Amino acid sequence: MTTALPKSAAALVAKAAEPEFAAWRRNIVRLGGCTNPIHLVGAATVYDTTTGAALLSYGSDVYGGRLLTACGNRRATVCPACSGLYRADTYHLVRAGLVGGKHIPETVSRHPRVFATLTAPGFGPVHTRRERDGRVRACRPRRAGECCLHGAPAGCRERHSASDPRLGEPLCPRCYDYAGAVLWHAFAGRLWHRFGLELRREVARRVGLTRTEFGEVARLSYAKVAEYQRRGLIHFHAVIRLDGPDGPGSGSTLPSWAGVPLLVDAVRAVIGRVRLVAPGADVVGRRVLRFGPQVDVRPVSSHSRGVAGERRPASAAAVAGYIAKYATKGAESAGAVDGRIRHAREMVVLPVRAHVLRTIGTCWWLGGLPEFAPLGLRRWAHMLGYGGHFSTKSRGYSTTLTALRQARADHRAEQQRASLGVPDHSTVTVGQWRYAGRGYSPEAALLAASVREGGGLHGA
Repeated sequence: MTTALPKSAAALVAKAAEPEFAAWRRNIVRLGGCTNPIHLVGAATVYDTTTGAALLSYGSDVYGGRLLTACGNRRATVCPACSGLYRADTYHLVRAGLVGGKHIPETVSRHPRVFATLTAPGFGPVHTRRERDGRVRACRPRRAGECCLHGAPAGCRERHSASDPRLGEPLCPRCYDYAGAVLWHAFAGRLWHRFGLELRREVARRVGLTRTEFGEVARLSYAKVAEYQRRGLIHFHAVIRLDGPDGPGSGSTLPSWAGVPLLVDAVRAVIGRVRLVAPGADVVGRRVLRFGPQVDVRPVSSHSRGVAGERRPASAAAVAGYIAKYATKGAESAGAVDGRIRHAREMVVLPVRAHVLRTIGTCWWLGGLPEFAPLGLRRWAHMLGYGGHFSTKSRGYSTTLTALRQARADHRAEQQRASLGVPDHSTVTVGQWRYAGRGYSPEAALLAASVREGGGLHGA
């Protein structure tokens, strides 16, 4: 008895019999398993700039009518293949600022640098998993019968497992300050900016310099990432480095007073002073926004085996890997959704837990009020009010993502010139392409899935 092939498999077998199958297959395999490729229609020609001769012409008709290119999405939940490349680029960007490479001198490894975690404040008690000395402790022990103003238990004596769905949920949703949490997210980027300004002032003050004098002899650089916690609030993880006035360049001389203890103490001192007053006091009450009291600041060692979750000095590789991992995540790691919410009716069917839904609803409510219109809270409701970039760096920290992508493009162009047998930098490509859709046909999706399962990331 013969078993019929699924439609997608049968379509792939039929496609294999067509003359252009090899080019069509290369078009998909080179995407490395991208889940949602972009379709382009058009043509291009490679010319020899010395003679003006056309060396190579190609168009979308060669690839079955459409040229496919990777979506480039950074989020692991949207495209694991493209996010893997983004994560690798971020890793090398952060690591280069710690140990050198990518046109950054190795002497940067001798500059004072710390790995700091800046937390969000509390907006109400939530269920949490507490561990100490390898043992799981009670969530929030309180006296029996102790209740909040709304009659809900003020504590929780359970020892939650890591998979407990209640983790991150408020003990009393009516006590939880959802408006404050949303506004904190909306201003988190500005709090970070103010933290950077205050940190420069603090370091300058500790060494007896004015801000102008400090800028003439030293510079602070950073690379940071935002991580969503289970309670739906972000933490900032950042590498902060102290450089000479010319940045990490080999010609930049560090001041004699520059050291890791100075940087550690300055970060801790500044955290408690950074604050902003949120708008809309007449609507939701006066709220002073600040970072949480928990702050972790540790030196970064080039060769230590410590990891980012431990108290000893963290290694450069561990810190770079930690930041790169969260650069590909978003609010979905807190149980939210990874797509923008266009209409209020969409919230009725969102597959999220109650706490996240209340936060999204608060974003929508505040976003419709004139006092909060400049914050664009409805636009960022799916991000629980946070509209900032997930990974950012100061200009002089290290290389850039654009430079890393350009290096890959230059490498591919060099390979193309080698295959055409022409000298370096003697070709130019002239073409015209237009957007024609995205996604896979059933047979292409089957082939792309086999590429992902085979581990062939971005090119075969």
